[in-house]
Amino acid sequence: MTALSRRSSDAQIVVEGLEKRFRIARRDRGLWGAVKGLARRDYQDVLALHDVSFQIAAGELVGYIGPNGAGKSTTIKILSGILVPSGGRCEISGLVPWRNRVAHVARIGVVFGQRTQLWWDLPVIESFELLRDMYRVDQHRYQRSVDELIALLDLESLLDIPVRQLSLGQRMRCDLAASLIHEPEIIFLDEPTIGLDAVSKLAMREFIKKQNHERGTTVLLTTHDMDDIEALCSRVMLINHGTLLQDGTVEDLRSDQRRVVVDFQGVPTLTPDHQRLLESSQGERLVFALAGGVTEFLGEVTAHYQVRDLVVEHPPIEETVAELYRQARSSLR
Repeated sequence: MTALSRRSSDAQIVVEGLEKRFRIARRDRGLWGAVKGLARRDYQDVLALHDVSFQIAAGELVGYIGPNGAGKSTTIKILSGILVPSGGRCEISGLVPWRNRVAHVARIGVVFGQRTQLWWDLPVIESFELLRDMYRVDQHRYQRSVDELIALLDLESLLDIPVRQLSLGQRMRCDLAASLIHEPEIIFLDEPTIGLDAVSKLAMREFIKKQNHERGTTVLLTTHDMDDIEALCSRVMLINHGTLLQDGTVEDLRSDQRRVVVDFQGVPTLTPDHQRLLESSQGERLVFALAGGVTEFLGEVTAHYQVRDLVVEHPPIEETVAELYRQARSSLR
């Protein structure tokens, strides 16, 4: 399903034909290039987003995936009002993020995995209190919200520790709490699990899922971790080279490719047709790659060979996504 086919009258986030160009200075290498650059600058336009369109309804949890430099963070920065696009339309709850910034940021929370919104030398609780004042959250609402976040994210023992002394996993939990103190309607999460250990990742995923399911918070999540996508998202948008390639469910993202893992009784002598489907072999265990016709293949295998066991499985979703990236690169050449 394409982004343009997802039209909804109750869409909370509306993006149409979004474009973003960056103008960067360019100079020749070496000392002479530096001298020439002082006298005259050459510039190059870089297209970060091209004709990106999608809609997100209130309460959706959407994954936004793509390789480094694909345009994910640029999109998040436009949606959060940090960047102004070069063209296109973007409205969130009826507001234009970069024009109505004060009203807009009061409704959203943002977490950038490699940056913190906490004050480096202050204890965590003092950062929370500063954010309370910045968002003008009344004391009763703040106390209720922060107490709930401290309990859910297990932050009690971290409150009096300066942010610079926290581990990455501890800081990310505190950053997530900080983004939710004002109880936003929408959360933009840009690589929130990057660099986290397995335990911290599971805790972060569980909290995001709970926030979405119980409070109806809309979540847009960018990540390189496909386990995050499969654990959390009902919908996935795939971007590469600034262009939206696919918008659908995780199952839509999967190809028709199947792998059939067969344990034979003895090493079989394969027919030429079956040999062409062979992906790998290890003793009596052979793995076949199929693009369809699984039922027919299973019938042929059990009729021609002595089979001890077999399993039909999807290839890992990372492989499917990597193949889509390769196809996108080939189409641009």
